[in-house]
Amino acid sequence: MVVVPELDFKKTVEEIVSFIREVVEDAKASGIVIGLSGGVDSSLTAALCVEALGENKVLGVMMPTYFTPKEDMEDARQLAEHLGIETKLIDISDVCEAFFKALHANRQDSEMRIPMGNVGVRVRMTLLYYYANTRNYLVAGPSDRSEALIGYFTKYGDGGADLYPIVHLYKTQVRELAKNLGVPERISYKPSSPQIYPGHKATDELPVDYDKLDRILVGLFDRRLSPEETSLLTGASIKTVDEVLLRFNRSEHKRSFPPMVKRWRLD
Repeated sequence: MVVVPELDFKKTVEEIVSFIREVVEDAKASGIVIGLSGGVDSSLTAALCVEALGENKVLGVMMPTYFTPKEDMEDARQLAEHLGIETKLIDISDVCEAFFKALHANRQDSEMRIPMGNVGVRVRMTLLYYYANTRNYLVAGPSDRSEALIGYFTKYGDGGADLYPIVHLYKTQVRELAKNLGVPERISYKPSSPQIYPGHKATDELPVDYDKLDRILVGLFDRRLSPEETSLLTGASIKTVDEVLLRFNRSEHKRSFPPMVKRWRLD
């Protein structure tokens, strides 16, 4: 049987808090900015940044579009209020529409859903770096290990950040740690919904739900099992395990520095 390791919550928080402080100090930065979506990843990351730096050094930016569920923004607002952090609210609908108009992109074309959706994700990254630049802050990325391993993020979008406090934690671990830190359960266990296009849900794109996905990933990458062994010990079909492994291989470019003719060093 393959299971996701249980966390020592106290040790995990201490480790992440120390990491955040060290990165900010080394960069001689003044604080952290993070995009707040109302989801568990960004909520936990914000809570950990506050734990590390204090509420006065963390800025939460909410960037909805016209199709962002109102309850998500309300969850983000309430979390920020609970944490005591400053927030900014910028509706990015008009910015995205300006891109689509210039590109003559047709929202009704189903093949354009992902390219157009990724424009919005990258607009958010641009705004986060705007605030980071104006305040000498760093941008904290919310990616977790489950999504990072299979490339379930937008390159230079939510994949554009200065530090990733929870990228070593699987989604199921993220949910448990968030609950332990006092993030409301409605956020901690909310179904993942990236919302890069109207009605978008993680289940639209993932090969299997997070509970099963995490066990497959633990088998393949933590225990270094073969796909056949992973299938046997998780109960997942070999087809599903192969699909997860394929996504890992295809998304390697997202986790690596861009290729160069020759490697260079500055030291």
